[in-house]
Amino acid sequence: MLYKVPLVLSPQSEGGFTVTSPLLPELVTEGETVEEALANVRDALAAVVEAYEDLGRHLPLNMQVADAENALWLETVVTAP
Repeated sequence: MLYKVPLVLSPQSEGGFTVTSPLLPELVTEGETVEEALANVRDALAAVVEAYEDLGRHLPLNMQVADAENALWLETVVTAP
C-alpha cells in the first residue's frame, strides 16, 4: 500500500532529527541525518498501521493513494537564500 503522510523533521540540540506526523500522532522516529530519519519512517509507519489494525481503527482516508501503480506524490519545503 502506498501512503501519503505529512512529516515534520525537527532538529535536535544534541544532533540528529526527530520525525513526527501531524496526521498520525503515534508516528515518531528519529535519525542522525535527514536521510536516516526518513529511512526510519517506513518502519515507524508500518508499526502505526499494525497498531491501528489491531485496535480496529481506520487510517485517515486522505492518506491512501488510490492509484499506487501510476502515482508519485511529492511535496517538499524549500527555503530560498
